Amino acid sequence: MQCRDEKGIGRVGFVDVSGSDPSRILGVSDEPCLDVGLPGTFDENGVLPTSVIQLDDGRLLMYYVGFELGKSIRYRLLTGLAISEDGGNHFSRAHHTPILERSDAELYFRCASFVLRDAGRYRMWYAGGSEWIPVNGKLMPCYDLRHIESPNGFDWPASGKIVLPVVNDDEHGFGRPWVRAHQSGFQMFFSVRKLSLGQYRLAYAESSDGIHWVRRDELLGLDVSPGEWDGEAIMYSAVTQTAGHTWLFYNGNNFGEHGMGFAELESA
Repeated sequence: MQCRDEKGIGRVGFVDVSGSDPSRILGVSDEPCLDVGLPGTFDENGVLPTSVIQLDDGRLLMYYVGFELGKSIRYRLLTGLAISEDGGNHFSRAHHTPILERSDAELYFRCASFVLRDAGRYRMWYAGGSEWIPVNGKLMPCYDLRHIESPNGFDWPASGKIVLPVVNDDEHGFGRPWVRAHQSGFQMFFSVRKLSLGQYRLAYAESSDGIHWVRRDELLGLDVSPGEWDGEAIMYSAVTQTAGHTWLFYNGNNFGEHGMGFAELESA
């Protein structure tokens, strides 16, 4: 979970909820699990968690987005890595530099990383791109979803393979993917920036191998709630299965300024 201060700068915290009823709040962190980076570093203007995995020794690896403000462009978004040895209460940076640094193929965005351990390898799906476009008088980022692999979760290639390109004329970027193994392969829940709306919506895709994806947005069945806290935008889905339920957590308007919500998978 990310919490923003009065200047809009985000830090990482957590909320514990009941597995059978997520509306029951069991606990809230009283201080950041991970604070912003040192002055001049890639994450001094905010940190946003995107994925957490557990190693065999019990340590937790948290992949996160660092916000670096620009002058000729509005910002750069790169991926950092932090480690917890106390079950997620506190995280320490593995490096003060990004683990996904800029490259010729991905100049401005190597972010929104989701990591999954699969058959002895670490697989990452993330947003990558090198372009800004004008949208209603404002420059907006363009990025698609890409895939890379690592032998250890710490060391990653300089660029990835595009696995879900932006091809719809009304879309200009895909937000943080959430991937999970499924009986027929993999499911991906992700966010889509809509040109016509100027807002995010949620999307869904399926794959047999994690590389070749087919959009199946119509199966998601989740949209905005007009006039409510999520009446303008929904984004950043996170899916978990617990206590016999499958829950999808998501943010509402203005990147979750007014909170987050959840939805339950309905059986067909």
